[in-house]
Amino acid sequence: MPTPAALFAALIFGIIGLAAFRYGKKSSQWIPMALGLALMGYPYFFSNTWLLYGVGATLTAALFVFRN
Repeated sequence: MPTPAALFAALIFGIIGLAAFRYGKKSSQWIPMALGLALMGYPYFFSNTWLLYGVGATLTAALFVFRN
């Protein structure tokens, strides 16, 4: 059973991923689309709360580092 902190991380980073995917699709850029898909999908593969926040923060930072 996931903890409330893990559910919160999955929800927040999923919303960020959805926004990044929609932005990438609208502007025809594949990097935000790929990072958005990764942000929406990675919570299915990690169950540790600290890992959810670490990977989510890294992918979110990658949105700003690899922007055009």
